[in-house]
Amino acid sequence: MSEALHWHRRRFLQSAAALPWLGSLALAQDQGGEGGPARIVREYQPRNLEYPFASLDQPITPTRLFYVRNHFPEPALDASTWRLKVEGAVEKPLELDLASLKQLPRVERVVTLECAGNGRLFLTPTERGVQWDTGAIGTAQWSGVSLGSVLDLAKVKPPAVEVVLEGADAGEVRSDPRSPGKIAFARSLPLGKARAPEVLLAYGMNGEPLPAAHGFPLRAVVGGWYGMASIKWLTRILVVEQPFQGFYQSLDYTYWERQNGLPTLKPITAMQVKSAIARPARGEVVAAGSKYVVRGAAWAGESAVARVELSTDGGKSWQPVKLSSKPEPFVWTLWTHEWLVPRVPGTASLMVRATDAQGRTQPMQRDPDRRNYVITHVVPTEVQIR
Repeated sequence: MSEALHWHRRRFLQSAAALPWLGSLALAQDQGGEGGPARIVREYQPRNLEYPFASLDQPITPTRLFYVRNHFPEPALDASTWRLKVEGAVEKPLELDLASLKQLPRVERVVTLECAGNGRLFLTPTERGVQWDTGAIGTAQWSGVSLGSVLDLAKVKPPAVEVVLEGADAGEVRSDPRSPGKIAFARSLPLGKARAPEVLLAYGMNGEPLPAAHGFPLRAVVGGWYGMASIKWLTRILVVEQPFQGFYQSLDYTYWERQNGLPTLKPITAMQVKSAIARPARGEVVAAGSKYVVRGAAWAGESAVARVELSTDGGKSWQPVKLSSKPEPFVWTLWTHEWLVPRVPGTASLMVRATDAQGRTQPMQRDPDRRNYVITHVVPTEVQIR
């Protein structure tokens, strides 16, 4: 057995040993649970909940199962007193309530959001941060207004280069690197991205009002970028004339980029091409000689998935899978493959890889310059044949 496969087997056994504890917490946290799958608790405070990826069976993730990523405790906001301020390099500073926003043209988009640390459980040695498995991802139908329409109301001044989004969630980061006291969670977008049609300010999710856990009364949804850009509990939009160097894009949520032989820190932005197996789950027992429908999802951020390939023999051979829909940017596509399970009992290693429309394919090996983020390398799923 290869060292990589041995490590993945060990990690599975460690996770399995904790399942009874995780399961009880997940059921307690699953708001509106109806006896079906429940989210997995990764942290209690601040609350971080993972989508049970093995339950994937439809393009839209049910709201009650959509992953929750918090950096600080969830703020309690009252829609009647909440206001969105738009200021900085604008000719007409604004202070908008929810009713005023709802008078603007309504926009609806289906967008996939993925936490930049999704899959951190598979890094070795263990990296700091929430130990997500494969479920820090979800797809929802978001409703609201385009960020561009709000910027048009405020009349952005020509020298502007970026738009800073600031949430009401705030706190002090005490681990290294430490924050300069209490800070709000904030990230910026280049002005061109901020005006793009896939970027909206959402007050609805899956046909219902936006839940508190997902940013009520208003959150940003930045299609094609990792989830840290989709600021929840949005309270301020600041248009700036210089690139923003905030904590969460200069010290954290960054990666190394090599320029002329020298590593330079860059903020994490666009999602990379990736695919994952939902079923069979790691360690699942499958019947020898049976036909098993392997299923999962693939996504490519601002690009579109071009093809998805599956290996059932540990990467020795690859074959195309069946896509459930025509791939498009900003949203995942589900896939299936009918696997003729070998008749001989033993262990099988399944792998999946996706390639996007620009020809970029998931790497087989982890790039250490990505630090503890952007985990897209191919991860084996070992199952038992009996």
